[in-house]
Amino acid sequence: MAKVASRQSRQKTLSLKQTYKSSEPLFGSHWTLDGYGASTTALNSMETVFRALNDLPEILGMKKIITPYVIRFDGNDKKDAGGFSGFVMIAESHIAIHTFPEKQFITIDVYTCQGTIDVKTCRKYFGKLFGIKEFEENNIRRGLRYGSV
Repeated sequence: MAKVASRQSRQKTLSLKQTYKSSEPLFGSHWTLDGYGASTTALNSMETVFRALNDLPEILGMKKIITPYVIRFDGNDKKDAGGFSGFVMIAESHIAIHTFPEKQFITIDVYTCQGTIDVKTCRKYFGKLFGIKEFEENNIRRGLRYGSV
């Protein structure tokens, strides 16, 4: 069974005098996933990264506005030994993926201005597709004062 570590963004104070009221609408949500122990084969597959970026918007009820773009990066002399990076713009914002096959590690961002993200569906989809064994997640609420601007 996969482990899940979740840190929910619960920042209520915007400044000393401004506070967020939970009844105000959010501009959007930005969910990040760091996946550990993922399948080296899946992480080394341009087709798998493309498929994730191509299929997930429809699964979440979002609309792609460009074809997903995926590139191979050969790495650098820092901490990146190379992998695939991909991005798709959606009408609601974007989805990005970066793979690190040598470390069996993947980072994923799903950002939407439609309010919330079905994180259970995302976690299940990415977990199965990339064989992720451990999940570290963050859910950032964006535009807390958007409705009052």
